[in-house]
Amino acid sequence: MDFLEIVGQVPLKGGVEISGAKNSALPILAATLLSQQEVKIKSLPQVVDIKAMALLLQNLGARLEWLDPNTLQISAKYLRHTEATYDLVRKMRASILVLGPLLARFKECLVSLPGGCAIGARPVDLHLKAMQQLGAEIKIEQGYIHAKAPKGLKGNDILFDKISVTGTENALMAASLAKGITRIINAAKEPEITQLCAFLQSGGVEIEGVGSSELKIRGVENDALNLKDIQIIPDRIEAGTYLCVGAITNSQLKINRIIPNHLQAITDKLIEIGFSLDIQENSIEIYPAQKRQAFEITTKEYPGFPTDMQAQFMALATQCLGTSVIEETLFENRFMHASELQRLGANISLKTNVATISGSTELTGSDVMATDLRASSALILAALVAKGVSRVHRIYHLDRGYERLEDKINALGAKVLRLKEK
Repeated sequence: MDFLEIVGQVPLKGGVEISGAKNSALPILAATLLSQQEVKIKSLPQVVDIKAMALLLQNLGARLEWLDPNTLQISAKYLRHTEATYDLVRKMRASILVLGPLLARFKECLVSLPGGCAIGARPVDLHLKAMQQLGAEIKIEQGYIHAKAPKGLKGNDILFDKISVTGTENALMAASLAKGITRIINAAKEPEITQLCAFLQSGGVEIEGVGSSELKIRGVENDALNLKDIQIIPDRIEAGTYLCVGAITNSQLKINRIIPNHLQAITDKLIEIGFSLDIQENSIEIYPAQKRQAFEITTKEYPGFPTDMQAQFMALATQCLGTSVIEETLFENRFMHASELQRLGANISLKTNVATISGSTELTGSDVMATDLRASSALILAALVAKGVSRVHRIYHLDRGYERLEDKINALGAKVLRLKEK
């Protein structure tokens, strides 16, 4: 197992190129199961979750060819079977995304209940209810979802009690081959869903209301779609993380290959804290702040402040003057990084879903343990400003969602080493 050794308080300067969005790539990879035409996907990030999804597609019988490290050609014309087994699905929760496409195209599938990251319950009930609304029979037996729709799926209204990104994505993919019209009410509005809609539209699916909380889908009356090649959008969470690298170290950094509109909740908060930003069409440059003020954040669904940036801003709060308050409204159990930040000297108190951080605090290097993907990046941010050397353990979480993070940070001047645990 690897860990990162980080020398703190090293000056940083330069630019970072942002990779493709993992959270856009995963549903798009799953959607290729709907296609009888070969599809090329560009700007895939080389991260563990993408490799796991590619392996799952291959296991289902799709033919895969990596044309370069970030471009994958997929042919799902001749799938062998429709069972997503436990040994593959357990590696990440996003594997549930194959449920909608397999059921829509083949009228029956067997999908293991998913594993993956340790953030709260994240139930699959919303996915199953959506499939049932489209006419599927669902049984859960021995840890597997057995879904059937012998006569095919039929368009219907799907009302989500709670906004769900992957639930919306599964419903979209299932509805793309359902007979008639499906309305998804209380749909998630993330940019990753907008890109999935564009991908399905390239295969002839009619979708109205893209980017809104109500989507209207007219299914294609065919056994499969003919999807076109696509390039994955830049990762807004990776971009936000590198903006926080600049913010916590109070450095001048340029973040390249981004879509600024996707980052507005993050950039607005950085400006409020005291940073100057030069926002261009596909880049943002952050400049050192004379004074970094404490702030308040409440996580919300897009376009609100993203839960996936909460941990990074908690690390940043340790260097801001005054008392910052972070309220997590989307997931329970998502403050596990707080106790690890405390090991570095952070002054954090927790009360249910609210964290209070007192700053500015001088952090000191220590051994810390990553508990999930975004917690990993928060600990690295804190280590960059800590006095002395820090070691971040269990970074396999980090490798699930950040492409070459230590290489990108080192290119800015940091001293980060990836080492093997003894």
